[in-house]
Amino acid sequence: MGAVSDEREVIRACLREFVNVRYAHGDIQNETVFDEPAGRYLVLSQGWMGKRRVHGCLIHVEFVGDKIWVQRDGTEDGIANALVEAGIPKSRIVLGFWDPEARAAGEFAAA
Repeated sequence: MGAVSDEREVIRACLREFVNVRYAHGDIQNETVFDEPAGRYLVLSQGWMGKRRVHGCLIHVEFVGDKIWVQRDGTEDGIANALVEAGIPKSRIVLGFWDPEARAAGEFAAA
């Protein structure tokens, strides 16, 4: 297995950890959506909080060029940190939800 294939497995494994997260309020479930050919990985949250429908993207990670972009991160601890703990170097991860100036000053890849 090549480096990108290994990284894809790390991403899938990290995102699967969020499927069993239980929310304190409401009946909300998480599910993974993996688009392997496009290199896109999501965790979607859906359910009900009282009479209010909840449906949205909790995490969105994708390959853009030669980097792993975290486009959305609605977690407390940060999916980028989980990817680093699982062995992906910070130099490979771009925090796409940060503006470019903040990325350049941060500890992850600028782009």
